[in-house]
Amino acid sequence: MCLFGLLAANEYGQTANPPGTVLVKTAFGGSILGYDVDQNGSEGLLSEGRLVSGGKVDIAVETFDQTTGAILNIVARQMNTHNNFATLGIFGNSIGLVELEKSKGIFVNQRLYGTLNPLSANRFTGQWTPPLANGDVITSMAYSQGSLNTAVLASHSLGSFVFGSNVAANTFGPLVTLTNPVLGSNNSPVIAIDTKTNQAVVAASVGAPRDRPAIALVDLTTGNVIEFMGMGAGFVNGIAVDSEDGIACTSTQIDFALELYDLAAQTGFRVPLHNAINQAQSGTYVQFDAVNRLFLVEQELSSTAPSGSSIQVFDTHGHFIEAIDGLSLPADPSLIALNPSQRTGYVIVAPALSQLQSFKY
Repeated sequence: MCLFGLLAANEYGQTANPPGTVLVKTAFGGSILGYDVDQNGSEGLLSEGRLVSGGKVDIAVETFDQTTGAILNIVARQMNTHNNFATLGIFGNSIGLVELEKSKGIFVNQRLYGTLNPLSANRFTGQWTPPLANGDVITSMAYSQGSLNTAVLASHSLGSFVFGSNVAANTFGPLVTLTNPVLGSNNSPVIAIDTKTNQAVVAASVGAPRDRPAIALVDLTTGNVIEFMGMGAGFVNGIAVDSEDGIACTSTQIDFALELYDLAAQTGFRVPLHNAINQAQSGTYVQFDAVNRLFLVEQELSSTAPSGSSIQVFDTHGHFIEAIDGLSLPADPSLIALNPSQRTGYVIVAPALSQLQSFKY
């Protein structure tokens, strides 16, 4: 498949959608620490933490209704603790995954991972037990609902390693160290999964204007790693993969652009974000809708509206389709949680980070 010779995104007309009217508010007014929605069901999952006296927190895991935003169940709650819950996402067929960070003070002493299988059970049903040593920290997991396997990016000190997992079966592939220092955890690498080839796709850059990103393709079965030089300037903020066509989409900071790669050919091309004129309008998180064949890209500072944040939508050829304006996104990349069959989604609301905002596209 040739990806070159295509029209630029800004040669296509712009349409804009307003944000949705549904808000999800945490049950106890705390900040959201991870969230997702079930693409095959009607519920969503989030964790929250609320600071109380003495530096301790009240923490909870909650499910919510995607249609109304109402909190449905308090799955777990701890009060006046140093511990933290963090929702890692929904995987496979409606399996929620939540991390419990156990701490006696400042430092985390133990990390446990509970599963809700299925999410609609509204309770923890089992444990996920990744082969991690003390000091290993999961930094990201590839968005992969509907697939048996996902890819996990973890760090130890400043190094990064990758492994695959079937969350439902609690099975794991080999731990694969990324030896290229550009892909180290200090450069905040991003990860996605090509479910058709069972490859993790990892991208990172040292962030300098003339340093191009490194792209690593990690075979999650054999552990084989192939690297090639990417495109764009500045840190890689987000990544998503269209597994059916073998296309990866990344967003880069300094040139406020997207890069679309043919993973088999290891070639690609740049797509400017619509109407963007400086790096303040760069894209952050990137998500792929496999049902409607669309890439969605967050923009903290909109280039399609006079103020606020936006999500820009592109097809798999890099053509700009539309924008969702009127959002309030944080500076750091944050999950675009999609329900593609409904063409709806949720994002977090800055600066309080205690609500989720719905949208349609």
